[in-house]
Amino acid sequence: QIEPSPHKFRSENCGPSRRLKRYSGSRKMMNNVHLVGDNDEDLYSGYGREDVAPALETADLEYDPGFQAAVKSSYGKRPPTTAMKMPGTSMGRQQTGMMGSSMGRPTTGINDGPARPMTGIRGAGYPGTAQGARGVFDPMNQANKVSTSAGLERQTDETPEEKIKSMERRVNELIEESCIAASRGENKTALDRAKEASAKERSLIRLREQAGLSDSHNLDLTFSVLFNLASQYDNNEMYTEALNTYSVITKNRMFNNAGKLKVNMGNIHFKTGQYNKAIKYYRMALDQVPNTHKTLRIKIMHNIGILFVKMGQYNDACSSFEWIMSEQGDFKTGLHLVLCYYATGDKDRMKKGFTQLVEIPLDVEDEDKYLPVSDDPMSNLILEAIKNDDLRKIERAKRHEAEHAILTAAKLISPVIEENFSAGYSWCVDTIKMSTHSQLANDLEINKAVMFLRQKNFSEAVETLKSFEKQDNKVASTAATNLSFLYFLQGEVDSAEKYAEIARESDSYNPAAFVNLGNCHFQKGDLEKAKELYMVALDNDASCVEALYNLGLCNKKLGIYEEALEGFFKLQSIVRNHSEVVYHIANIYELMGDFDQATEWYLQLLGLVPTDPGILQKVGTIFDNEGDKQQAYQYHFDSYKNFPSNLEVIDWLGSYFIEMQVAEKAIVYFERAALMQPDEVKWHLMIASCYRRAGNYHKALDTYKSVHRKFPENVECLKFLVKLSSDMGLKEANEYAMELKKAERSKEVADQRAMSSRPGSRRSASRNSLGSRTGSAISQDQLAVSRTPSRGGASAPGSAVSRLALEEEGEYQPATKEVDSTYSDPLGPMPERPRTSVGGRGVNDDDFADEEIGDDLLPE
Repeated sequence: QIEPSPHKFRSENCGPSRRLKRYSGSRKMMNNVHLVGDNDEDLYSGYGREDVAPALETADLEYDPGFQAAVKSSYGKRPPTTAMKMPGTSMGRQQTGMMGSSMGRPTTGINDGPARPMTGIRGAGYPGTAQGARGVFDPMNQANKVSTSAGLERQTDETPEEKIKSMERRVNELIEESCIAASRGENKTALDRAKEASAKERSLIRLREQAGLSDSHNLDLTFSVLFNLASQYDNNEMYTEALNTYSVITKNRMFNNAGKLKVNMGNIHFKTGQYNKAIKYYRMALDQVPNTHKTLRIKIMHNIGILFVKMGQYNDACSSFEWIMSEQGDFKTGLHLVLCYYATGDKDRMKKGFTQLVEIPLDVEDEDKYLPVSDDPMSNLILEAIKNDDLRKIERAKRHEAEHAILTAAKLISPVIEENFSAGYSWCVDTIKMSTHSQLANDLEINKAVMFLRQKNFSEAVETLKSFEKQDNKVASTAATNLSFLYFLQGEVDSAEKYAEIARESDSYNPAAFVNLGNCHFQKGDLEKAKELYMVALDNDASCVEALYNLGLCNKKLGIYEEALEGFFKLQSIVRNHSEVVYHIANIYELMGDFDQATEWYLQLLGLVPTDPGILQKVGTIFDNEGDKQQAYQYHFDSYKNFPSNLEVIDWLGSYFIEMQVAEKAIVYFERAALMQPDEVKWHLMIASCYRRAGNYHKALDTYKSVHRKFPENVECLKFLVKLSSDMGLKEANEYAMELKKAERSKEVADQRAMSSRPGSRRSASRNSLGSRTGSAISQDQLAVSRTPSRGGASAPGSAVSRLALEEEGEYQPATKEVDSTYSDPLGPMPERPRTSVGGRGVNDDDFADEEIGDDLLPE
């Protein structure tokens, strides 16, 4: 639009009158024009949003100057205003100077705010801006701001090199996690991490190929992944997968020194029992290992020798071990070489191999360097610090390995290299004395005495040990201790005490000497002195289990149960789950009357020795005393199954079935007892009584007759015969009654003689007592019911029922003319027969028969 030039406008003005006329005309035309003020707002705002509260309307916040000012302020608060308007509402509108037109349609004027719609092309309620359609809601105007914070800037995409390095780090982390899990014994987790690392490594190779970086392939990482995967397969006993993975490594020529892994492949074949293949792979590995790796070659050759031993090819094994001994000998290889010579039976080569074994240097410094040699406190502190450090432990392990190899070889070849055992041991002792391991000669001599003991040659063992009496203190003390123990086993307590004293004098810190000396006093009955010696042994060595055990026994015998329990509990913490220790703990609780604790410990003991019949019987007795018959029967029956010859258990089981009124089941147990004690009349009478109780009277009568034939003077048997014969109406009743009378007379005469033979005895010879009858199978101990109080209120059926079964129903009184057929039932009275008839037999209910009946009772 081209604006008119002001100079041209002035040239058209021809005078004041003309200018006034033009102005008035323009004014008339402006009457129909509505000028919009700067503060006017959109007429269509709020249309279509009548349901939204004005305070919650956020669509036009960007046009609210108060909100914009609050956002731009430093405190985020609205500036105070007197006339704040809310756009989009009809209540907040200000009346503007509107000039009506003929059409009544408003027009727009020049305004800096959003343009007003000129036409109704757009829908009402959607105001636009001067720049066009409204964009995304952005009241904070964040889109136009550029962030200056480096931490909030968008990161650019990683380069292929960075991705590759990140994946390599992740693969290494997975390998480390796998190795750590394997070291903790979590083989399954270690294998999972190894597989994940292998998958990541393959993805890494593909990423390199896609990025064109194949030349920078990390061979070390690939080797680590494959080697770890094969090792985890091996740990999980997946041998086929492990062999396949090792084959992938060994066949790839890009891996340096991969041939050494054939040793691992040989180990896998050894585990699977494929010895030929194992030897093949060991030899392939041996060919690929250079001569500079001498230690590795020796280990591989040692494995080959072991395989030959497994296959029984001892000559080839000897060749392998001889090569190792010529290169760099060690004690393990020397022992294996002697074993191979022993297997071949070559005495000369055995001696040669043993000589080579004792000539191997130990390469360990003497023990004297750990002894304090000065009064310097710093030097002593250093010696104390290095006495038990890791290097010291390695030295001890090496020394122990050397002593074990030499002594084992000597004990192996001594009986065969010479004509007898003693000569062979003497040759080995002489050979050791001439070597650098001369200190082992005394130990070998003591082992020689032990070997004599194993051969039951006590005299030679004693002579061998006596030869050490003039040796140094330590060796003499050891020999005297062994001598004391030998004499104690032979029952020579005085000699045992003598050599125990010698051992104590030779070495006052020898706990075994004090234990042997305490045993001697314990055997003599001097418990207080024995207890004192055991405590001295514990002062010298707190972990001496022999002294601790014997001290517990001593306190138990003295009745000091609390101290005995304390000692056995301490022993239980040192030697876990030892059956004898657990038994003594349970038994002490039983002696103290704590049956709950005793039962608990006995049950723990049964977990260690489940087939011990004595413990099963004891637990059964405890349950029986508590009144638990079912548990008592179960444990007694288990004891009977493990040891069917225990008469106490047999008696209890038979009595249990009698008490349960199942007499026929008790016959089996009493028959077994009769087999074990055929001369004991009690078991035969029990069998007969069981038959009678079961209702088998004929079998009972036959049994009583057989008992009478075997024991004709037995009074109880004759009583039963008289009773049964009378009940069955047999003619033999009178015969048995006469025999019973004779037996009782002879018994009375014998009792009178026995009583008269005692000086000062005033007892009547006619006094009948079951415990004084010689012909009776029942003794007073058997008749006495167990009076042990039980917590359940029930008596022990192991003896109570048997004795109850043998109690008499009535005392038998012999008559001069008439035969009394009363008898004593060993199984107690029979259960009463149920009465099923309506009326009683022989009972006269007419008690009023003799009474006089009045007239009032007569019928009219």
